[in-house]
Amino acid sequence: MRSTISILLCFLCFYGKTQEKEKYAGEFTLGIRSTSSFFDNTNNGRPGLGTGGNFRIRLADRVNTDWFADYILSTTDYLKRADAHIGWSVLFYPFNFQNKGFKPYVLAGHCFDYSQYIDLQDYTHKADRWSSAIQGGIGTHYYFTPRFDITLQAQYMMHLGTHLEYEVVNSHVNFIKEKGTLPEGHLLITVGFNYTLGKLWGRN
Repeated sequence: MRSTISILLCFLCFYGKTQEKEKYAGEFTLGIRSTSSFFDNTNNGRPGLGTGGNFRIRLADRVNTDWFADYILSTTDYLKRADAHIGWSVLFYPFNFQNKGFKPYVLAGHCFDYSQYIDLQDYTHKADRWSSAIQGGIGTHYYFTPRFDITLQAQYMMHLGTHLEYEVVNSHVNFIKEKGTLPEGHLLITVGFNYTLGKLWGRN
């Protein structure tokens, strides 16, 4: 019992010392963002454009978390597509820069996704699907001040589960919804404006 307590006390002391060295751990950052979406096969190469918001909670100097929501609209000659994403990513900074200048990172995460297709010739003719997705990519912040940054990132999002497509036969749109098919993916390019409000824990 005493050995267990001793190990626990040593761990707490080590953790406390580690946290003291983490200058930026606990930062809470709020932001707005604009996202362009480039689909693999359902939009005839036309990108979607959307808006959203996010907040970041920084766990350590080199590790951050990003929690986001986006709403993206796109159109083809025959339909309008709307996509809603809500999810999170873990950001890892390979270089331990301070909050100034460029701060590149790699990211990986997960989100939940809702998609709806609407026939432009008949707005009552539509289809939708829910799915989840995993994403990975790269990005960078550029800090104009220690609190304000602009973020540019590119990530590939792969949707898992129900698959929704369409085909046009004699100018009529047919929706095709299948389960267990190959994942659908798309590239997201995001520009965000962020401001660090303060720290949730740790020293300022």
